[in-house]
Amino acid sequence: MPLRPSISRIFIITIIQMSLSHSHSTPLNSSSVSAASSGSTGLSCGEDAGEVVTWEPEPFSGHHDKYYPNPDENAISRLIDSESHHMPLPDYLRRCQDRYVDVISRQDSINWMLKVHAHYHFSPVTAFLSVNYFDRYLSSYSLPQANGWPFQLLSVACLSLAAKMEEPQVPLLLDLQVFEPRFVFEPKTIQRMELRVMAALNWRLCSVTPFDYLHYFISKLPSCSTRLPDSFSSIVAASSDLILNTTRVLDFLRFAPSTMAAAALLCATGDSLECPACDVFFHESVNREMVRSCHQLMDEYLVDTCPSTRFKELRVEQPSTAPPSPVGVLDAAACSSCDTRSEIPGSSSSQEEPPPKRLRSSDPDVQQT
Repeated sequence: MPLRPSISRIFIITIIQMSLSHSHSTPLNSSSVSAASSGSTGLSCGEDAGEVVTWEPEPFSGHHDKYYPNPDENAISRLIDSESHHMPLPDYLRRCQDRYVDVISRQDSINWMLKVHAHYHFSPVTAFLSVNYFDRYLSSYSLPQANGWPFQLLSVACLSLAAKMEEPQVPLLLDLQVFEPRFVFEPKTIQRMELRVMAALNWRLCSVTPFDYLHYFISKLPSCSTRLPDSFSSIVAASSDLILNTTRVLDFLRFAPSTMAAAALLCATGDSLECPACDVFFHESVNREMVRSCHQLMDEYLVDTCPSTRFKELRVEQPSTAPPSPVGVLDAAACSSCDTRSEIPGSSSSQEEPPPKRLRSSDPDVQQT
């Protein structure tokens, strides 16, 4: 398995950068946030086919065993055991469905983060991590909805943290705020929000993501031995597209990273869950029924919206009519899923919801045009 960046090194660099900017955390003030000159009223991204998230990996060369060595089963087991520590709280999906969370602002924020991710050619892991931080924070703290700036500040902070964790080069905080956002935040304001986010996540920023399992599951695919080496880069790219676009649909919040990785690979390759040979594909800790459910959701919401032709190359299917606006379909899926009542293991809709912690509003400190 590829090694993740040293989290201690990342934290030390981050803290040093923050220390150089300011010695104490101070309340937000009127100079911290300024309204952009644009007349834009929010973070909503334009809806066209070119904005569906895609990723093109570097092509592989040589035999695939070189790139997919026998995985460490114990390491995979440890990752799966730790997944719950890197996911939103169990009641977060229900709170989104019941509109305790502003799902429209959440959707706008995710659209913006994915758009910036594509603009700077960040890795897929960076994009997924930024949304992961965002949802984990919102599952513990509620944001004041007045004026819309708290959600935007949180999205900038989460994207910045994810980039620091994964990218070799990170844009300046001012340069990160592209695509005419309604508010432009000073670096020290974003850094204070980064500290809030890290504290809320218990400093667990090296999150387990579906990408941690891709090489392992690819090595277990029943069709692995019959595929050409060049096809593996296409499989990874197609799976990455699916995984990134799950962030737009609320119902995927109930699935663990290992479940999403397995379902994405099955969708990308066209391998069937009913195939007897697929039994070896599943790790003993991966729930087969959850993979089946996730696979069905991907088929319903995501596969036909991908503008890339790689699915046609990898999957044997009858051609279907593509919708005119893939992002529009994903946004509609995200909104419609708010009204669904997907069962979450271990949760009950009849339980009384404990009031989440609330971030103090600082409306007088925000300037608007």
